[in-house]
Amino acid sequence: MGANRGERSAFTRATRSLLRFLYGSTRWTGRVLRGEVVRRVGGPARARVIVLFGAVLALNGADTSTVGAVAPQLEHALRIGNADIGLLASVSLLVGALFTIPVGFLVDRFERVPMLAASIILWSVASLVSAFAGSYGTLLLTRLALGAVAATAGPAIASLTGDYFPARERGRIYAYILGGEIAGNAVGFIVSSSVASLIDWRAAFVLLAIPGFFLARELWRTVPEPLRGGQSRLEPGATDLGQALAEATSRAEWEWEQSGPAPVADDDLAHQAAQRRGVEPNPERVLKEDPRDMPLAQAVRYIMSVPTNVHLIISSSLGYFYFSGLSTFALLFVRGHYHVGQATASLVLALLVGGAMIGTLISGRVTDAMVRRGFLEARVWVPALCYLAATVLLIPGVLGTHLTPAVWFDVAGAALLSAANPPLDAARLDIMPAGLWGRAESVRTFLRSLAQALAPLLFGGLADLIAGIAPAQAPIGTHTGGVSASTARGLEFSFLILLGTLAAAGVFLIRARFTYAEDVATAAASHQGTTAGGSRPRPEPEVQGG
Repeated sequence: MGANRGERSAFTRATRSLLRFLYGSTRWTGRVLRGEVVRRVGGPARARVIVLFGAVLALNGADTSTVGAVAPQLEHALRIGNADIGLLASVSLLVGALFTIPVGFLVDRFERVPMLAASIILWSVASLVSAFAGSYGTLLLTRLALGAVAATAGPAIASLTGDYFPARERGRIYAYILGGEIAGNAVGFIVSSSVASLIDWRAAFVLLAIPGFFLARELWRTVPEPLRGGQSRLEPGATDLGQALAEATSRAEWEWEQSGPAPVADDDLAHQAAQRRGVEPNPERVLKEDPRDMPLAQAVRYIMSVPTNVHLIISSSLGYFYFSGLSTFALLFVRGHYHVGQATASLVLALLVGGAMIGTLISGRVTDAMVRRGFLEARVWVPALCYLAATVLLIPGVLGTHLTPAVWFDVAGAALLSAANPPLDAARLDIMPAGLWGRAESVRTFLRSLAQALAPLLFGGLADLIAGIAPAQAPIGTHTGGVSASTARGLEFSFLILLGTLAAAGVFLIRARFTYAEDVATAAASHQGTTAGGSRPRPEPEVQGG
């Protein structure tokens, strides 16, 4: 008896020692990773802004993918089909699209950080209400509210990123921030699906809502409002965010007193490359007055008159269309097509997220380097090639009847699909005057959100249509996936048929190479025109919302 107690005591001590070791190792690894991240992005102040902006996009991405992640549980609990799941994913995007243009107007006129923090709090409240929805209709209504408050994220972060970071780093910085969106998709797919499988789909929505309150508080308290037009950009090495912004503000005021309004930034790689090439601006689109004072309708007309912007919006919308449909039904497809369980499907999704993260982080750095070497159109050429190559790789990834090697084609396709986004986001800032960044992003988000909203409905509706006429034969596999063979077959054909939208995205971007250089030069000339003769107001620090 005493020997048994001694053995148990020794086992307990060994277990505690192991737990202490694992805890210490985890903390040490976290400190090392944190130090490496801070070093790569250029100091603690920059890291804080990037992480918080990435976290905002992570919440948005997690919300979008959670609907698809808990789809099996929702179908069973609420007795709904693929089209109903698609509608849940679509309504929030559709309402967000309707709200995003007036939000963009507010972003260009008022403080963005308090606006962003308030929208996150409302979003978290709406997500909590979703968890307690008693019927499909109630859940649908909460998704409407979520879409309304989520419309702030895109325009606000685009405008703040352009003001906080130098133009020479736009691709790389956007890659880091968009990494948050991918991480959010991972949480929505993997964590939410696991929680829904082990506990309940309601628990997944509760888990999704809680971090938003802490994120809003952190944004409100620690992120100051930067000056417009990039006059208070964070240079590498800054440690304290508030102090760095105050120093930048003082520097901007001193430069104004000494020499008046500043010309186009010397570090703007795209504008420099256009000047070296001798590209002339389009005189009909060079602005002579501050674009922030433009009425909303006039601003939208100007934004849509920039040819490259139209091509970027169309291609980006098509790319997000396919990604939205794919992310909504990926879990159902993997489980049904390959006859695997929840754990295996989650592992596959983790690999896809890993591939998407790698593609995102690499593409921004690569395109920045190409522009620095004079390849001005790299920010449209590289995404175009990514879309076209992803189209080719995803065909065997969808058609494959065995999980391996099909999953590796899918991982490569996901990497290329995500790699298109950082250079495209940087290109949008290159071709648009700073005073229109918020409204330009809101117009893009409006049209992109419409495409994203339609995607789950079209993917789900087409899958249901094909499932009704396809032969009821089970895909090849050895494990029970819990998803009917007809559902899997319908999703397989839907993914293949609608893959044409991804190829079309690449084609539209290739066309943008003819107009990009002129539009970059026009944006630079507009900056100089709106700051000439003192028409632009003297830079003054904006009051922080918290």
